[in-house]
Amino acid sequence: MSAQTCFRLPQILLPRPGIDLAKWAVIACDQYTSEPDYWRRVAREVGDAPSTLNLIFPESHLGMADAPSRIGRIQDTMRSYLANGLLYEHKGAIYVERTVGHGIRRGLMLELDLEQYDFGSKSASPIRPTEGTMVERLAPRIEVRRGAELELPHILVLIDDPACTVIEPIGAERHRLAKLYETDLMLGGGHVAGYAVDRAQGERVTQALRTLASPPAFTKRYGVPDETAVMLFAVGDGNHSLATAKAFWESIKGAVGMDHPSRFALVEVENIHDHALEFSPIHRLLFGVSADVRQAMVEEFGSRVSCSDVPSSVAMRERVHAMDGGSRHVAGMIGPGPRFSVIEIADPQSTLAVGTFQAFVDGFIKRGGATHVDYVHGDDTLECLAMNSGSVGIHLPAVSKDNLLRMVVREGPLPRKTFSMGEANEKRFYIEARRIRPA
Repeated sequence: MSAQTCFRLPQILLPRPGIDLAKWAVIACDQYTSEPDYWRRVAREVGDAPSTLNLIFPESHLGMADAPSRIGRIQDTMRSYLANGLLYEHKGAIYVERTVGHGIRRGLMLELDLEQYDFGSKSASPIRPTEGTMVERLAPRIEVRRGAELELPHILVLIDDPACTVIEPIGAERHRLAKLYETDLMLGGGHVAGYAVDRAQGERVTQALRTLASPPAFTKRYGVPDETAVMLFAVGDGNHSLATAKAFWESIKGAVGMDHPSRFALVEVENIHDHALEFSPIHRLLFGVSADVRQAMVEEFGSRVSCSDVPSSVAMRERVHAMDGGSRHVAGMIGPGPRFSVIEIADPQSTLAVGTFQAFVDGFIKRGGATHVDYVHGDDTLECLAMNSGSVGIHLPAVSKDNLLRMVVREGPLPRKTFSMGEANEKRFYIEARRIRPA
């Protein structure tokens, strides 16, 4: 494997002119999984208009009895949209500007070679996960992909480009680029625009990425031994979606050959040094809680744990933020009911707080203290959902992006659902598609 050959300029399908992009573009399917009302609002916004809502499986619906028929409708709609000319082909990279609360986030649409991606915990491939993969979550996603004509990417992949040599030079020339699409995004999603990257710019992108992937540049960047395998791309959002694409590819490549379109996956690449890119924590929400969570923590951690009740969610958040980063791991706890606490763990075994508390959550569920856990974006959303009967929320601190990729290179993937690239409404919206079967 070579990090310098693990990507290529893409062939992309875009919605034809005249389609209402504000209804076409919907947010990543793995968002708002505990808020079905969000997806009902999306359905009302879309109505009967052409939309990527009809091409994806929102994960809030996973496990429902109609899942097989829903998958069938998705695949039929893909074929219908293609047959009726709702999509047209664009060759070459697309430069993306996404306006979010923190400014304008810049990205680049590329294809990654799944032959050079390994989502295992010991991954040393040029394309690596930043977080652990829950393999049990792949099966329903694979069923959606099996028989599908298209993939619609919500995967955000990080590069470590402190000198801003790959994406930013294209942004500086945006005024002369051909605009491919632009729209406001529904339900507080901000704004997005996409621009065609010409051949000369595409060649410069390719060369800049190959320079980042050179072994001398890599070892200098991370201070690792010369023989360390190079990582060029780190999957920031959509780890499980790219793992699904990889698992599906592995299942078919023996029958279809190495030139099949499913060998590659379409992603948006972003520079971790982009000032508008902010990391947010992913909180834990326990359902069906039947045991005292605080007492279970005492039993788990003994004298190393302390629990302090605070008067409000604001006080809890302020304490967690102020105490984060020391030698103790800290998290907030919400519930049962309107109760707020700050939990501290001394002498933690994990590098990050999320590792300490995730291990506790896994054990607590295994012992029957709760039925299951969901992963929640947004402080206010967690507080609202944790107030429901039988629920308890664990409010985690944010992970700094400054040393994230260094940690992945040196220690491997972080605990699952460690961080989020922005809040839920800032996630990627589907606009582009790509064929994963021969035309």
